[in-house]
Amino acid sequence: MKDYFKLVKFSHTIFALPFAMVGFFLAVLDQGTIEWKALGLVVLCMVFARNAAMAFNRWADRKIDAKNPRTASREIPAGKLDAGKVLLFACANVLLFIVTTYFINPICFYLSPVALIVVLGYSYAKRFTSLAHFILGVGLALAPIGAYLAVVGAFSIIPVLYGVVVLTWVAGFDIIYALQDEGVDKNLGLHSIPSKLGAKGALTLSLFVHFICVAALLTAAYLCAMKYVELRYLFGAGTLVFLVLVFYQHKLVKFDDLSKVDMAFFKTNGMASLVFGLCFIVDAVLI
Repeated sequence: MKDYFKLVKFSHTIFALPFAMVGFFLAVLDQGTIEWKALGLVVLCMVFARNAAMAFNRWADRKIDAKNPRTASREIPAGKLDAGKVLLFACANVLLFIVTTYFINPICFYLSPVALIVVLGYSYAKRFTSLAHFILGVGLALAPIGAYLAVVGAFSIIPVLYGVVVLTWVAGFDIIYALQDEGVDKNLGLHSIPSKLGAKGALTLSLFVHFICVAALLTAAYLCAMKYVELRYLFGAGTLVFLVLVFYQHKLVKFDDLSKVDMAFFKTNGMASLVFGLCFIVDAVLI
């Protein structure tokens, strides 16, 4: 069980789950009531989708991981978990995800294969395109949109904007994270922004993408302020913290010094998502 928790990087749910909760509580503000059953189903969908995506990624990349010194200690190449059982685990979570969406509403059920194509397809994207970072971003961007759909059953501009925030935020910091594998990607014929543009070009593009992220964040904040009187000081503070931390990671990582990549990837971005999500929820519901 411990190895499976490591396999799916359960701690990394800190990136998408807070934004799923933002999407859910946007729906609560629109509906005027909390649907606890829907909340439970949304959380289950997040868990099953993430388990499926991560397990499938580790299975699909098992041979690549074995050739990369940074990833050779992962569970499958290290022999801690059997590749066939990991694939079975991924398939079980795919099925559980689809079944869970069935109990939410028809639109979530009908769109569940689309979501799975994105989150599972990412695992093969770097074999064909340097835009894999953005495909990962799309996968996580489904969190606020899907959570809103689970309650309201229809699309709305604000959760879609937060989806754009997540897409550009994740793509930007994944480009930074991929700097560690620039040389390995080139040697193995894999595609990534760092292997295509080099470290300096990749960091420049990452910064540009994060400017788009902040533009979407501020637009969503403005629309929220106009529509929801419940969102005030904490929401504003959370938005500001997220904005500052998005840019702070660019102070940590330099093209000629990657020693703080892990700090930028997990700690800085994890804190940004967690603080923003908590501030939003508390301001929207508890005050």
